[in-house]
Amino acid sequence: MSIKNIVSLGLLLFIPISIAAERLEWGALTIFVLSALAIVPLAIWLSTATEELAVVTGPTIGGLINAVFGNATELIIALVALKAGLIDIVKASITGSILANLLLVLGLSMFFGGLRYKEQEFNQNVAGINGSTMALAVTAIVLPAMVINTSNIVEPTAISRLSLTVAVVMIVVYGLTLLFSLKTHSYLYDVGVSDQEGAHGEGGHGEAEKPNLVLWIGVLLAATIGVAVESEIFVGAVEETANSLGLTDLFTGVILLPLVGGAAEYVTAVRMAVKNNMDLSVSIAMGSSLLVALLVAPVLVIIGYFIGQPMDLNFGPFEAIAVVIAVAVVNLISQDGKSNWLEGVLLLSTFAILGASFFFHPV
Repeated sequence: MSIKNIVSLGLLLFIPISIAAERLEWGALTIFVLSALAIVPLAIWLSTATEELAVVTGPTIGGLINAVFGNATELIIALVALKAGLIDIVKASITGSILANLLLVLGLSMFFGGLRYKEQEFNQNVAGINGSTMALAVTAIVLPAMVINTSNIVEPTAISRLSLTVAVVMIVVYGLTLLFSLKTHSYLYDVGVSDQEGAHGEGGHGEAEKPNLVLWIGVLLAATIGVAVESEIFVGAVEETANSLGLTDLFTGVILLPLVGGAAEYVTAVRMAVKNNMDLSVSIAMGSSLLVALLVAPVLVIIGYFIGQPMDLNFGPFEAIAVVIAVAVVNLISQDGKSNWLEGVLLLSTFAILGASFFFHPV
C-alpha cells in the first residue's frame, strides 16, 4: 500500500470526530478545521477512484468519469454554500479554484519535479490548446464586470440574463472540448493516458491485475456521499470562522475553500511530476481549471437560478484581473513545453503575491 493511501486512510478518522464536534457544538473554528481535515482524504479517495475506473473503462469512458467527478469536491462544497446563500463566497471560490490549479498545483509540480530532474518536458500542443480555451473562460469572467463598469445603469435582470447566456455557451464549449480530447483528436492526449496506465503496471503487474470495477464504483459513491455530508458541516462553520479570524468573504472563497477542495489535485499532480510525468501534471492542473471555469461555474449559475439563489458571473474587477494574470503567466511559462524548478518558483510566487493582495483587499 502506498504512503498516500496510508495517510488518506488515517485521515478518515476525522470524519466521525468532525460529526461529533458539530453535534456537541465544539465551536465554529474547531468544527471548520476538523471538517476540512475530513474532506481532504475523501477528496483523495474520490480522485483515486476516478483514476482506477479510468484504467478499467478505457480512455473515452474514463475521460467522461474524470470530467464528471474530477472536481466533484469543489462542486459539492460550492453547491452547499450556494444553497446556504453564501453567494459571494461561492463566486470567490470559483476564482480561487482557477488560480490554485493554474499557479499552486502547476507551480508545486514544476518545483518538486524540477528538484529531482534538471528539466522536464510535456506536450506543448495540449498545453497550447488548454491555454487557448482558458482565454475563453477569462473572457466569460471579465465581460460581465466590463458591462457593469462601462455602463451608467445596468439592471440586475440584464446581468442575470447575460450570465445565463454565457453559462450555456460555456457548457457547450466544455462539451466540445470533451469531444475534441476524447474522440476527434484523442491522439494528442495519448501520452498522458499511456503514462497513467503504465503507473498502474509498475512492478511487473500485467493486464490480469486491472482494478476491481465494483470496488472502485463503491469507493466513488461512498466518497461522494462523504464529501456531501462533510461539506454541510464545513460550510456551516465557514462564515463564523472567517468572521472570528477577521477574514473577508473574498479571501475565504479565493484561498481557503480551494485549498480544502483541491487537495486531491495537489497530491496527484505533484506525485506524477516527481515520477517525471509532467504531461499528466500539466493535464491535471490546466484541465481542472478548465472544468471549473467552463462547467462548474455555469452549472452553479443555472442551479442558483432554479433554487432561488441567483448567482451571476459578475466577478469583481480585481478577481477578473487576477485570473487574467494567472492565465497569462501560465501560458508564457508553458509555451516551450519544458519546465524546471525555477519556473515552479515563479508560479508559486505569483500565487503568493495574489493571495496577499486578496488578504489585504478591503471589503
